[in-house]
Amino acid sequence: MTRVAVVQTGSVPFDTAATTRRICDLLEDAALAGAELAVFPEATLGTYPKGLTFGAPVGRRTDAGRDEYQRYFDGAVALDGPELEQVAEAARRTGVFTVLGIIERLGQTLYCTAVHIDAERGIVGHHRKLMPTGSERLIWGFGDGSTLPVHDSPAGRVGSVICWENYMPLLRQAMYAQGVEVYCAPTVDDRDTWQHTMAHIAMEGRCFVLAACQAIRAEDYGDDYASTLEPNDAGWLIRGGSAIYGPSGELLAGPVYDEEAILTADIDVSARSRTTFDFDAVGHYSRPDVFRLSVDTRPKPSVEFTD
Repeated sequence: MTRVAVVQTGSVPFDTAATTRRICDLLEDAALAGAELAVFPEATLGTYPKGLTFGAPVGRRTDAGRDEYQRYFDGAVALDGPELEQVAEAARRTGVFTVLGIIERLGQTLYCTAVHIDAERGIVGHHRKLMPTGSERLIWGFGDGSTLPVHDSPAGRVGSVICWENYMPLLRQAMYAQGVEVYCAPTVDDRDTWQHTMAHIAMEGRCFVLAACQAIRAEDYGDDYASTLEPNDAGWLIRGGSAIYGPSGELLAGPVYDEEAILTADIDVSARSRTTFDFDAVGHYSRPDVFRLSVDTRPKPSVEFTD
């Protein structure tokens, strides 16, 4: 048995240094709770800009919106930057394999990314969101098939699928085919219906699902923005809903709403064969004579230099 954790927290909006310190402190808390793996929500480090418009109605951008985006861009982090070095050091110190949602800066483009941080080896991989949802496409680039990693961790084979990517059946199938055992779902989707999605994926993939959602109040965004946002009656802009599900769709922890929390569960991936006995989405239940999926894992740079 291995103890895993989902960390329901929010960013310190637009304050990367303060958010980095918060993440490191929460890793200490997760370790004290006995966790060997911890999953943080989507865009924890770098801020999820819920409700912001960046002054961009169709066919027009405003100077105020460009200033707003500049502030957001400046708060993003590089994979080899000092913020993730600090988190990697905290993971090493605590011994906690960490899955962390970040806003990644690469050149002049931002990506919504989930980083996998091994306690001993540091960053072992990252997944860039393939399909930003709705207005996210204005501010985030699109990932490609080269960042669909599944890694070994103390809890089992770990993979990450971000927020509404979980509604992409072929992406889920690609994760199952890589042998994902601990399926991590960093998100900001706090609707009640999200729980149905997580339970379905656990049953479909016969895997453990760790859903980590932000919990953040509108007032945390500061006076310049809070007045334009629409929190719930308790003041939460994103109210959480983090949970842990087992491979039969059973609820192991959560969901928790309207508070910050660390949820834990003890899991044993070696027992998954009890559930794959009658259903294996990429094995005996897959019908490859009728259906086949081809996954292009090559990087897609916009410019290639050759000799």
